[in-house]
Amino acid sequence: MANTETALKEALTSIEGATGVALVDYTSGMALGTMGGTKTFDLNVAAAGNTDVIRAKMRTMEMLGLTSEIEDILIALSDQYHLIRLLKGRGGNGLFLYLVLDSSRANLAMARHQLKRIEEDLEV
Repeated sequence: MANTETALKEALTSIEGATGVALVDYTSGMALGTMGGTKTFDLNVAAAGNTDVIRAKMRTMEMLGLTSEIEDILIALSDQYHLIRLLKGRGGNGLFLYLVLDSSRANLAMARHQLKRIEEDLEV
């Protein structure tokens, strides 16, 4: 079982193209931990903003009567991928991992696979 810091460090160092990662509480919008990012890309601001994305998707699913669970959400920009993975089990309710990837260096399928593995090992 990995703690938050270990999980974030593993995501940033082992996922090809990763430039930033955060563990976020989407009920409050607060980042519980961040790693990476740049002076021009504030992970705390991105974490708070992406809570709105999750809330909007959950409201839409509810209005449509969908009972499936969100596994992850992908936002593809011209030069980045933003991957949002909702945590399941072991106290993960209300939390998500947020991963920023450089799209020119990232393998999206592998990034999703590795982030899922990191999530499974994370002890919150």
